[in-house]
Amino acid sequence: MSVPRPFRYRRVLPAVLLALLVPLACSSDSSTTATASSAPASSSGSKASGPVTVFAAASLTESLNDAQTQLKTQQPDLSVTYNFAGSGALVTQIQQGAPADVIATADTDSMKKLTDANMVEAPVTFAKNKLEILVQPGNPKHITGLSDLGRSDIIFVTEDDTVPAGKYSAQALSAAGVTVNPVSKEPDVKSAVAKVTSGEADATIVYVTDVIAAGSKGEGVVIPDDQNVMATYPIAIVKTTNNHAGAQAFVDNIVHGSGQDALHARGFQPA
Repeated sequence: MSVPRPFRYRRVLPAVLLALLVPLACSSDSSTTATASSAPASSSGSKASGPVTVFAAASLTESLNDAQTQLKTQQPDLSVTYNFAGSGALVTQIQQGAPADVIATADTDSMKKLTDANMVEAPVTFAKNKLEILVQPGNPKHITGLSDLGRSDIIFVTEDDTVPAGKYSAQALSAAGVTVNPVSKEPDVKSAVAKVTSGEADATIVYVTDVIAAGSKGEGVVIPDDQNVMATYPIAIVKTTNNHAGAQAFVDNIVHGSGQDALHARGFQPA
């Protein structure tokens, strides 16, 4: 006996509608996902060209040089030139009109001077760092902590008060209740490192990344967290840049791209 038509349509019609609607829904979801994922890819994958001058804190020397090697394969037409120095000096140079496209400092206070003067776009934090005591290989003076830096037999150097590392070092020594008599205050961390690795000084306080960069020429003494200071590194595009696209490509690489791998490999902590 044949099945009545009304009953057959009640069973078949919903199935047909379902078959038509499911592909449409899937197509809509797929399109939305592709758009969301392709937007960042398109931004990070866009090609930039021309010269870009980057003013960067001295402690970023090794990591940014490493990052440039990878950046060349991604942005072959981008020509990056670095100016490494103490953050305070870099800010002063930009305030005095030095041509720069990007600036990366080792503290937020230095960057704030430029944001307050409306000289840079909104900064982005891209890395963090901790302090460590750098001593000569083998630690001949048997320095075990910040308290030893106040000993009369220790030749201690630090960074200038205008340098973030100098400010951080002073904070760490204050937290430990230690009074020191530095024989010199260096213009940046690399100069402080050089004093120890050359044998001119017994110890200094620099960043963990600087101790790593010193390699066999120096040795690190850990500063406990309750006496340590975490350094924050912001990066920003200088508003007077003549190559905004190139500056943006560089910043994107450091904040979100392969530049992060270079930073982590050198001992920086993620933002």
